[in-house]
Amino acid sequence: MSMSDERTRDSYNSGKSLRILVVEDHSDTRQALSRLLSHFGHEISLADRAQTALNIIDSKEFDVVLCDIALPDGSGYDVIAEAKRKRPVKAVALTGFSATEDIERGKQAGFDFHLTKPVDFHELRAVLGQVAA
Repeated sequence: MSMSDERTRDSYNSGKSLRILVVEDHSDTRQALSRLLSHFGHEISLADRAQTALNIIDSKEFDVVLCDIALPDGSGYDVIAEAKRKRPVKAVALTGFSATEDIERGKQAGFDFHLTKPVDFHELRAVLGQVAA
């Protein structure tokens, strides 16, 4: 790893490794998020459907769930409501839905943060920094 890569990683690293579940049905987005978040020292689990996410949530603990809203077999709202019933976890919506009513519905379902796709990685990093604090 070059010095500049190390500096970049250090400047992005919030100092605390988070256990993150990424729930995203679009494979390129899921893989890109996984690579970036792993690069910055986080422990990543991946799910491409609501049911897969719920199964993983049953078997592992997470600090953060990054969750798409529109999933092939359900909704991110249901995934987060169920995850929060099980244990305290921070939830970040990753979605193309950005209207005020979508953000409000997300809050009611238990999302702590709402990021609109395409996700700005600096914004995501700032959110994760708040979670890690």
